[in-house]
Amino acid sequence: MVKASSIWSRLDVLLIAIAAIHVFLAPYTKVEESFNVQAMHDILYHHRHLEKYDHFEYPGVVPRTFIGAFAVSLLASPFVAVIKASKLPKLYGLLIVRLVLGSIVLASLHHFRMQVRRKFGEQVSCFFAIMTALQFHLLFYCTRPLPNIFSLAIVIMAYAFWINGQQFATLNCLVFATIVFRCDTVLLLGPIGLQLLLTRQITLWGAIRCCAVTSLLSIGFTVFVDSIMWKRFLWPEMEVLWFNSVLNRSSEWGVFPVHWYFTSALPRSLLVAFPLCFVGIIFERRMQQYVLPILAFIVLYSKLPHKELRFIISAIPMLNLSAAVAATRIWNNRRKSFWKWAYIAMIGSLLASLGFSITMSVASYANYPAGYALNALHNKDLHPNTSYTRVVHIDTYAAMNGISRFCEKEFPWRYSKEEDLSFEEIIGRNFTYLITEHQRIPSFQCLLAISGFSRPTIQLSFPPVVLITQPKVFVHGNIHSKVVKEMQWLGCPSQRRL
Repeated sequence: MVKASSIWSRLDVLLIAIAAIHVFLAPYTKVEESFNVQAMHDILYHHRHLEKYDHFEYPGVVPRTFIGAFAVSLLASPFVAVIKASKLPKLYGLLIVRLVLGSIVLASLHHFRMQVRRKFGEQVSCFFAIMTALQFHLLFYCTRPLPNIFSLAIVIMAYAFWINGQQFATLNCLVFATIVFRCDTVLLLGPIGLQLLLTRQITLWGAIRCCAVTSLLSIGFTVFVDSIMWKRFLWPEMEVLWFNSVLNRSSEWGVFPVHWYFTSALPRSLLVAFPLCFVGIIFERRMQQYVLPILAFIVLYSKLPHKELRFIISAIPMLNLSAAVAATRIWNNRRKSFWKWAYIAMIGSLLASLGFSITMSVASYANYPAGYALNALHNKDLHPNTSYTRVVHIDTYAAMNGISRFCEKEFPWRYSKEEDLSFEEIIGRNFTYLITEHQRIPSFQCLLAISGFSRPTIQLSFPPVVLITQPKVFVHGNIHSKVVKEMQWLGCPSQRRL
């Protein structure tokens, strides 16, 4: 018989392996991750030379904190030093920082599972890991340097303290995450704090004193670090709060109906755990005190018009716990008449969740076409004459869909990310190559195209779901460039299936 501790360790390895597979399957990043990716690159490669940092030239819509980037870069620096000494491409550094970030989040998740195991038992902790492993989004996003993910690692620690009865540690984590990484975490802090007050686990004066001290320390920390890095007096999350909540500018990036989180985002992210998390509240009354504040957090967030799954990703671990409680009850009663059918339905749903997650993983591979385009350009341009400087212009679409400074190479390569250039301006700049969303540009020849995910389609044969891709990013060469004239290229493919 396999020991429980052996199962426990294998489940940890499984979660780590899945997260690592996502890193290597989709190594590039998108615009939402841009600030932290560029910040980690600059910390690791430019060190104290702030004048070379990317955020001064491309500050983004709102400023973000450097604290998360510093933490990951510090842990990644020994590995990046080996990469530098070995003269390996900087892309390996991107893999390293993403793996380090994933390790931080998974370490928090492991601590949370330890508290789940202590309070709810071995079976619940195992089903919690299984639910997490069969879902795509949490393990996919845990390695992506978003402010939401830095906040997620701290929120998961808050959940662990919460389950363990360490109420003030819970509040400290949530306050720190709110002030430093995601101001909207206050929508989670409020319901959890209210629940602790109503159940008399803390006093009002104790909560005020705890939150006030942590707030002052956190504000001082982020203002000190980020004012130095941005070269102006700054509290980043206060500016984010003003931009998103007071000015309501986030709605410029799209709006969804008020029910979207419950009818689209949560079903896609939780899969089989979505119905089970509500069943868990019925089976285990202890779960009500943990799940109801989480549901209140999602309801409060639903009031904001601009919605994205990553905004509520911190709700997933606690909802998975409730689902694991329900799955444990079904498993233990599977031989009884009524529960037998529930058990069969659960197993079928788990398999369906696995199939959906695999499909999403395949789609994610084709969702960063610009990163693959720049890599293909580097690999194809093997012209022996390095005296020709290769100047690559990266348009806005390409910069948002896979390209970061980790993708760049040293001399003779040079890169431009100037925005809103007209075709006439592009021609006048005498770029060697263009990476762009446009298939045709005057005075340039289309050298190759990289396909990206377009849409899924359902068919009666196997496999039942097919992912359609089509050319998304094009690499053009200047027809007057000697490098381009002397090279052989692939041309531009048409729409195809994965």
